[in-house]
Amino acid sequence: MTRRSSQLFAAAQGCIPGGVNSPVRAFRNVGGEPFFVERAAGAKIWDVDGKEYLDYVGSWGPAILGHAPKVVVDAVRDAAARGLSFGIPNPLEVELAELICRWMPSIEKVRMVNSGTEAAMSCVRLARGFTGRDKIIKFDGCYHGHADSLLVKTGSGALTHGSPDSAGVPKSFAELTISLPFNDVDLVRKTFNENKNEIAAIILEPIPANAGLYFPKENFLWILRDECTKCGTLLIFDEVMAGFRVARGGAQQIYGIKPDLTVLGKVIGGGLPVGAFGGRSEIMDQLSPDGPVYQAGTLSGSPLAMAAGLAQLRELERIDGWELLEKLGAHFEKLTRDAIADAKIDITFHRIGSMFCLFFAQPPIVDLAGAKRSDLKKFARFFHACLERGVYLAPSQFETGFISTAHKSEDIENTATVVREALRSL
Repeated sequence: MTRRSSQLFAAAQGCIPGGVNSPVRAFRNVGGEPFFVERAAGAKIWDVDGKEYLDYVGSWGPAILGHAPKVVVDAVRDAAARGLSFGIPNPLEVELAELICRWMPSIEKVRMVNSGTEAAMSCVRLARGFTGRDKIIKFDGCYHGHADSLLVKTGSGALTHGSPDSAGVPKSFAELTISLPFNDVDLVRKTFNENKNEIAAIILEPIPANAGLYFPKENFLWILRDECTKCGTLLIFDEVMAGFRVARGGAQQIYGIKPDLTVLGKVIGGGLPVGAFGGRSEIMDQLSPDGPVYQAGTLSGSPLAMAAGLAQLRELERIDGWELLEKLGAHFEKLTRDAIADAKIDITFHRIGSMFCLFFAQPPIVDLAGAKRSDLKKFARFFHACLERGVYLAPSQFETGFISTAHKSEDIENTATVVREALRSL
C-alpha cells in the first residue's frame, strides 16, 4: 500500500461507505487496502505514488483495446465538443444500434441504457410483460447486477463478500426467482415440470464470469434453448462480460445459440457507463412508447458513451482484434500452465479468448459449488505477491481476468515470470 493511497483511502472511508463506490474494490477478500490510480495507458496503470502495474482487470472488462486508446479518446473529445448530453435522440445512438444488430443477428431491435444492471433488470421486466408470467430461473453464481429480483445466489461482489444475497430485498421478490446449479439440465427440466406455464424467462451468463470463469457443458445451452421454446419461456443471455469480447458476435456466436433477449454492457461503451438490451422485434415492441412495458432513462444513449463504443468496436473490427486477443490469450495460457505445473499446486486454469481465471482448487470446476472449493487464503497470498511485483489481477478469487489488445508478448512473458515467482512464494 503506497503512502498517498493510504491517506486517500482513510479520507474516503469518512465520506464513502467502505471507502469505495463498488464493493469488490475494497480488497476485503484479499486483505490490505486498495491503491488509488492516477492514470492509465495501454496495458498499464500508475498509482498516485507513481508505481507502475501491468493491468489484467481492464476496468473490469471494458478496456479491450487497453486504457485510453487514441481512437476512443479522440471520439469522446469530438463528441464532448458538440455537447455532453441532449435528452433527445442523437445520430450516434442509431449508428451503434445498427452495428449491434448487424453483429448479433439475434438482436433485431436494441435499447440503450446506462449500466448492465439496468439492462438485465429491464430484460426481466420485459420478459414478464411479454409472457404474462412472473417467475424466472437464474443460475447460482451468475451475476446480473444488483436489481432486487436478481440478487439471489449471485456472483461478483456479493459472492466475494460472503453474502450471495442482500439485505433489503423483500422475500416476496426472491420467491419469484428460482436459482439452480449451472450445468444441471435435469433440475432445469424438473423446475419446468413443477412450474408449468409460470416461468417467464431463464436468464444466464452463457459463459459465467462472475464466480471466476467456467464454461457450459456440451449441449447445456442447446437444451436450455429447446426447453424454453417448448414451454413458451424466453431465453435471456447476459453477455455483459462476453459480448463483443470472446467473439465479434459474443458467446452466442461461439455456441451457435440464438437467445430471445440479450443483455450487453462494458465493451460497447469504450470505458464509459453504458448498457443495452435487445432481441426479437415482437418482444422489444412491447417497450414503451409502443407497448405497455415501461422503461426510461434520462442519460440513455449518452453521446459520449455512444461515440466511445462505436470507436472501440470499429477499431476492433479494423485490426481483427479477436484474432489478436486469441493469440495473446493462448500465449498467456501456455506460459501460465507451465508455471503452474512447475509449482505443483492445486490450480485449475480456465481461459476463453482474452478472459481467464486461476482457481486455487482441483478440477473440474463447472459450477459455483466447484468454484467455492477454492483456497481463498492461498489466492490472497498469490494476489499480493503478484501486486508487489507489479502485476495487478482482480482482487477476488471470484472474478475474471482480462487481456487487451494493448498487451504485448513481452508483457505476457513478464507476467508469466511474476506468476511463477508468486506461486513459488506460496
